[in-house]
Amino acid sequence: MNLEQDAAEAIALKGLAWLAGNDELLPIFLGARGASEADLRAGAQDPEFLGSVLDFILMDDAWVLAFCAETGLANSAPMAARAALPGGAQIHWT
Repeated sequence: MNLEQDAAEAIALKGLAWLAGNDELLPIFLGARGASEADLRAGAQDPEFLGSVLDFILMDDAWVLAFCAETGLANSAPMAARAALPGGAQIHWT
């Protein structure tokens, strides 16, 4: 699944909203990013920040499954969206 950046940002924004509504994961994400809740609003406009939201969700399969189940997305959507955002290209070592 190849996504355009706009579609990838829309998925990442859903991820941000999902995190914001998760009382357990939000503080972990904020701590890992060194961000405040005010930074979330500003980050919603930044494709690199949105990529970090997806990076965080992709750290745990259970989080991916919960996010996708709650938002009605395919389980492959977060990874496809991450690949379409800045810094998400796969590294080819050859």
